[in-house]
Amino acid sequence: MQMRITVRPDVHFGEPCITNTRIPVRAVLELVRDDVPLDAIIHDYYPELSPEDVKACLQYAIDVVAAEEVHVAPVP
Repeated sequence: MQMRITVRPDVHFGEPCITNTRIPVRAVLELVRDDVPLDAIIHDYYPELSPEDVKACLQYAIDVVAAEEVHVAPVP
């Protein structure tokens, strides 16, 4: 399976991007947050992406949150 998200220090300041592009995962996630439909993200913003690339951005965000260690202070 092809890696769809890469982090390279020489591409976009090391920000996670779609592999073989300079499109940051963050930019795609912001479009999703703004309720831009999947087909519009591809057609109007990033025609070089596939639906699988957009879904990989979502999965990347899920994986980052899943790996995050959360410390909750006890309630007095």
